[in-house]
Amino acid sequence: MGFVTIDYLVFFTYIFFIVGLGLWVSREKQGHEKNAQDYFLASRALPWWAVGASIIAANISAEQVIGMSGSGYVIGLAIASYEWTAAIALIVVAKYFLPILLEKRIYTMPQFLEIRFDRRVRTSLAVFWLLVYIFVNLTSVLYLGALALRSIMNVPLFYGIIGLAIFSSLYTIYGGLKAVAWTDVVQVVVLIGGGLLTTFLALNAVSGGEGVFSGLAELVRQAPDKFDMILSPDNPNYAEMPGLAVLIGGLWIAHFFYWGCNQYITQRALAAKSLAESQKGLIFAGYLKLLMPLIVVIPGIAAYVLNPDLPKPDESYAWLLNNFVPAGLKGLAFAALIAAIVSSLSSMVNSTATIFSMDIYKALINPEVSEKNLVRTGRISSVIALVIAVFVAPNLSTLDQAFQYIQEFTGFVSPGIFAIFIFGLFWKKATTKAALWVAILAIPASLAFRLLIPAMPFLNRMGLVFILLSILMIIISLREGKGAADKKGIEIDRKLFATDGLFNAGAIGIFGILAVLYTIYW
Repeated sequence: MGFVTIDYLVFFTYIFFIVGLGLWVSREKQGHEKNAQDYFLASRALPWWAVGASIIAANISAEQVIGMSGSGYVIGLAIASYEWTAAIALIVVAKYFLPILLEKRIYTMPQFLEIRFDRRVRTSLAVFWLLVYIFVNLTSVLYLGALALRSIMNVPLFYGIIGLAIFSSLYTIYGGLKAVAWTDVVQVVVLIGGGLLTTFLALNAVSGGEGVFSGLAELVRQAPDKFDMILSPDNPNYAEMPGLAVLIGGLWIAHFFYWGCNQYITQRALAAKSLAESQKGLIFAGYLKLLMPLIVVIPGIAAYVLNPDLPKPDESYAWLLNNFVPAGLKGLAFAALIAAIVSSLSSMVNSTATIFSMDIYKALINPEVSEKNLVRTGRISSVIALVIAVFVAPNLSTLDQAFQYIQEFTGFVSPGIFAIFIFGLFWKKATTKAALWVAILAIPASLAFRLLIPAMPFLNRMGLVFILLSILMIIISLREGKGAADKKGIEIDRKLFATDGLFNAGAIGIFGILAVLYTIYW
């Protein structure tokens, strides 16, 4: 059953509201012209709840709602480790990464690398990020979002890609991070509300109308293999989620790269009012991550039980919307999906513009650029990034599980980037030459392992590449510096990592909830 009039009304009302809100919050006081800090860091004025909401809105997109539901359909609850263990990574980043990064008053993560190493390291990593954002992140989000539009509203794929690009650009390109962050607060509410609605209706369908809890029990009864958190080597999906190695191996490289070194995530934390507000925002985001599998994984398992013969796993979420969400509510549920897609698009576009403007244009091309022209450069680069992604996105139509594609190909750069950051932040002896060699060899090393040992799970490959690059970093640094601290090494005062009681209580709560979840579903 497709959309009816009330669904279209709800859906387009939501779109107009978000665009209007984005433009409204982007207004500047009379006589004030938007500068780089306003445009790229929302004037450094975000409260904790806006930081946390915007981080989750940037994170949860089509690859989670559609792609992870598809992985839930195939793999089951094991894929939820990406969500649940991310909460631990957020705690670590908040306590140990943010105090150093915020003290430096940076705009971008590559900018920190120039402070710690030199401009060559900054530029090389900036180029890495631009390539990943445009050719992996933006393209995959546009493709998966358009796939949902085609499945539910019969919009042709390429027109759906163009429509999503236009929607996200209407307020993002003009308003910058302020427009993105404040609309994200609304987007997260709609995302969670609409996502839970879809999950509850799907579970109710599984139970034959007997309710949500009966539906969950029925899922476990009919598909017990989908509720194994730790997959055994004989599981056909072991290559994607390699057993216990998920909890002690390469997944942590992916997490710390994504949550601690990734511009479109950390940019919200850098835009907070203070360190304490930023840290509380990440704890808030951690609790939201604990909730996400209920929205993005359980629907995929429900779709498997209700229809185990879908032609493509990534169609499972759209299939649920079409068949089990009634008129009126379908418009709301689909608006939640679009909220996830557009908020991530907006975040990626803004961060792409920030890196290009600050790390390429200002750093290399025009160091004396005015604030006004820097903002203009950000807007122009946003348009160019979206146009490129629009034309590349249709080429992803051959994928089966898009979520796995994104994780694997991001994994080509994440071990090297994380190695550079972790040693740059916490080891004073790390040298610029070592960082450059790690940056140069990161992708070739990952490609070599993929070609030479194709059967190795990509999470294990990420962990192994990280270890090898770390050894390389240590050897080169010690030989070059002869064991002495690098002149740009960061002096760290342990008092910098002190956190207040509220943060500590929140962290303990997350660890407790995770202990219970993994005990139940081990």
